Amino acid sequence: MSVDRRRHILVVEDDPKIAQVLLDYLRADNLDASCVPDGLRAVQAVKESVPSAIILDLMLPGLDGIGVCREVRRFSDVPIIMLTARIDEIDRLLGLDTGADDYVCKPFSPREVLARVQALLRRAEGRLVSVGVPWKIDDASLRITWRGQQLALTPLEFRMLRLMLNHPGRVFSRAQLLDSVHDELRDVSDRAIDSHVKNLRRKIQSVDPDCDCISSVYGVGYRFDNPEPGYRP
Repeated sequence: MSVDRRRHILVVEDDPKIAQVLLDYLRADNLDASCVPDGLRAVQAVKESVPSAIILDLMLPGLDGIGVCREVRRFSDVPIIMLTARIDEIDRLLGLDTGADDYVCKPFSPREVLARVQALLRRAEGRLVSVGVPWKIDDASLRITWRGQQLALTPLEFRMLRLMLNHPGRVFSRAQLLDSVHDELRDVSDRAIDSHVKNLRRKIQSVDPDCDCISSVYGVGYRFDNPEPGYRP
């Protein structure tokens, strides 16, 4: 089977062993893949030929992953998965709004990284249009309907759910979800976010019992996944 040259993955990793493992798995999955070992060369490589996706290590010589991400975002919206050696770094990266689409903590399963790459590729390529979406958002009335039924949401819950619905597949930290409701008059703590997410799950399942679309991401926060098979934003 020939490699689809339009789907090229750039690995930015200065550890040769990790880089080789990623390259082997990507190529075994019929993806073209190449590697650069430092941040400055990574930015130049993307400028010369924008890849289909980037797997980007946080700690790099020359220019770190945050710097690479920000430079690339000046001229491209190519999907980026950031690799970091610490779970607590992910929350900091989310707070910095680096522009990365996903985060994976080392040590990682190469199969997990590959699955996330494929998910980002499907979304970026827009293989399926936004049909079959089970919700509708009415900003004017602060209402969200799910499969034709209105969810009984508080204004705070509306803002949180709207943020996640508009970015399916993206991981949000508690701090980011908190920021989305900052104009609420009452105080909201980080841990209160957990309670509100629990309520959102319950209210969605009240009209869609088999739906389990808000996932906890250990050590980071929450991710919304569209329950419709095959849907990609």
